[in-house]
Amino acid sequence: MFARRKTRQLNVGGVLIGGDAPVAVQSMTNTHTDDAAATLAQIQRLADAGCDIIRCAVPDMAAAEGLKTICKESPIPVIADIHFDYKLALAAIEAGVHGLRLNPGNIGGEDRVRAVVEAARERNLPIRIGVNAGSLPKDLLEKYGHPTAEALVEAAWRHIHILEDMDYRNIKVSLKAHDVPLTLAAYRLLASQCDYPLHVGITEAGTVNSGIIKSAVGIGTLLAEGIGDTIRVSLTGDPVNEVKVAYDILKSLGLREHGPTLISCPTCGRTRINLEKLALEVERRLEGITEPITVAVMGCVVNGPGEAREADVGLAGGIGEGLIFRKGEVLRKVPEEKLVNELFVEIEKILLERKVSH
Repeated sequence: MFARRKTRQLNVGGVLIGGDAPVAVQSMTNTHTDDAAATLAQIQRLADAGCDIIRCAVPDMAAAEGLKTICKESPIPVIADIHFDYKLALAAIEAGVHGLRLNPGNIGGEDRVRAVVEAARERNLPIRIGVNAGSLPKDLLEKYGHPTAEALVEAAWRHIHILEDMDYRNIKVSLKAHDVPLTLAAYRLLASQCDYPLHVGITEAGTVNSGIIKSAVGIGTLLAEGIGDTIRVSLTGDPVNEVKVAYDILKSLGLREHGPTLISCPTCGRTRINLEKLALEVERRLEGITEPITVAVMGCVVNGPGEAREADVGLAGGIGEGLIFRKGEVLRKVPEEKLVNELFVEIEKILLERKVSH
């Protein structure tokens, strides 16, 4: 387990972030927020995948109106994503959102910012300041020449100071870029300067293929250094993939448990079964399971049970057959074509035993 950086604790609609709370997984809907039914359907899929907090875009008053139904029926806390128009922030608060993502320096003069802050204060809503390397103020770009860690952090402090001057400290901050080294440097710098909770991610990371790699390297590195209280994996396409990848990152660091963990070996010259086919089939069938369980799919009986000793259950291939084992102990030998089914017989037994014991 990696040591977590000590930060303030915030309450986002019943989900605690910061302090000693687990790292929370966040995603964002890509439906039109004014279509409450479609948005709620997507939120339910995300919640089923383990999403803790959801963010919805609020580009206009129609979207703010849709939030009334969404906030009322959503199974997880809803964050309103606001840009430029303070009236949208006020409407989102009135609709019942559990937090805001906005930059106070971009929504108008002091009177407008104060109106939003006071409305948020009344409901104890956290405000996330979100700085993006692609939209830094012109004067900072001129000062630093291009987006740098220092420029991102200076931009963040401008917004933070606006809220602090209004005695509002229910704040979390994000500093995002598509460039991994820049993102790492920016978060490290800000983390050394404040104890506000940090929302971590690599923005515009790309498709499922390239985006997973960039997100795992960037988010994983920061989490390993104790930096990050909420995370969002940004991938083009279905946001459910973002949640799945987020949990894979957290599980790989021992920071969260959620759903199955699959262990499978890379194969070698000893492999005499179609291990890739078996592993993919096991992975597919594990998708319907939400309880934590570690499952191993190993290529040979020589080292398989021993190497996967810590797995709850697993299989190890032989020549046209294989072994089923639990916690390194061999249970039985079965033909190759029955390996997956026999493996899931044991998985179901384990889950039932846990259910009965609780």
